Amino acid sequence: MTSSLTKQNVLFRTFSLALTGFSFYSVSNAKVSNIPAIANYFGTKGRYEEVNPYLINDILSVNKSLLKPGCTDCTAIHVTAIIRHGTRYPTTKNIKRMQRLYDLVVNEATNTEKWLNDIKTRWQMWYTDDMDGKLVEKGRDDHRHLAVRLATLFPSLISEENLRSHRIRFITSSKHRCVDSVVAFQEGLLNLWRVAEVGLSHKINDELMRFFDQCQRFVEDVENNKTALEQVYLFKASADMKRVEMNIADRLQVPYSHITSDLVEAAFFLCSYEFSIKSLNSPWCNLFDETDAQVLEYKNDLKQYWKRGYGHDINRKSSCTLFHDLFSRLDRAALEIRFGQVSEAVTIQVGHAETLLPLLALMGFFRDETPLTADNFDLQRGRTFRTSRIVPYAANLVFVLYDCSEGLRLQFLLNETPLKFPGIHHQAPLYGTVRETYRELLHGCNFEKECELPRPNHNNEL
Repeated sequence: MTSSLTKQNVLFRTFSLALTGFSFYSVSNAKVSNIPAIANYFGTKGRYEEVNPYLINDILSVNKSLLKPGCTDCTAIHVTAIIRHGTRYPTTKNIKRMQRLYDLVVNEATNTEKWLNDIKTRWQMWYTDDMDGKLVEKGRDDHRHLAVRLATLFPSLISEENLRSHRIRFITSSKHRCVDSVVAFQEGLLNLWRVAEVGLSHKINDELMRFFDQCQRFVEDVENNKTALEQVYLFKASADMKRVEMNIADRLQVPYSHITSDLVEAAFFLCSYEFSIKSLNSPWCNLFDETDAQVLEYKNDLKQYWKRGYGHDINRKSSCTLFHDLFSRLDRAALEIRFGQVSEAVTIQVGHAETLLPLLALMGFFRDETPLTADNFDLQRGRTFRTSRIVPYAANLVFVLYDCSEGLRLQFLLNETPLKFPGIHHQAPLYGTVRETYRELLHGCNFEKECELPRPNHNNEL
């Protein structure tokens, strides 16, 4: 990996430190001892650096050699990046769970080990209800740094000239953590090029970035239907989860009946949030060993699989609007390049893990041969559907359209690493090949049709 600092890198770091209260070096120089042994199992609460560990030593490092499209004489003409918001605070719901766990530990835990004493005497419950999922400063840096790395990877597209000429478009979910993330992304570019405000703006579009809220069939059949997550509830009651609960009770030396699955999850969140927000190996992490963490990761993956992934067909189909929007941008760029310059060189879209996962599932990525269920945890240890690797904070799907001597080619990157399209062996296949692969979705996958609830048959009431 490239680790040497360019002059631009140094300038950016100087400006980043000046503009933020978060210490860049506290992340980039984090020692291995400060990383919890279970950090790779945090699922959607995971830190981006665990997916790309080289960033721990150099947060602006990129490897341009990965972008070779596998053919000669290619020029990148368009990039669409669909990005999850950066690191955030817990939601109010989880903060309340954390408070209950903290109260139980302070009042009932009798273990005398140092780490537990640290929780009881030195650690303070600093999470408050008003935080409720808001972006933290680390989350802003997630996007500032990602902006610089993407600009380094695609300098001809993510450029000051294109920014000033409004050929870079910004779209976001209406949630404050997403709006704050897209603003931070823009700050990263402005800091990099040392330019003043150039009239930057963003468009809020929940139809694209929160399509799941707009899909009535998903809301009715999955979101508001407890039976849709039956496999999750079954696993929470499984012997594997019961063992984790007992392990936690033993480590705290409290009665088994006092530790519920909700409190176990709260403890897991405390470990993950302390690390993702503050880069701390919290004493809360001592409540888990690697086996415990694998069980909890699977529980979280089950939830995402059945609520956002392959568990129910409507999960995937709810992303039809975003899928068609992506290919309409690519099609437009493919057409415009014939006549000269592409009008929209870059599209930056900021949403949620719930935005990225359904689209990935719709396109066939990370589909395991055997569905994830409550009773096949041991068989699924080698599963590809692993949210810890797919959608950490600031996860990103990047689609790069190239104009090559043999035609247009499309490359896909997940979290800045090239990934082949399902069923296609070339790293950057001809664009026509990709469109043919997704022909049925491109000619079908109608959001209104898929998401419309069946009308009640009033004739049966006669």
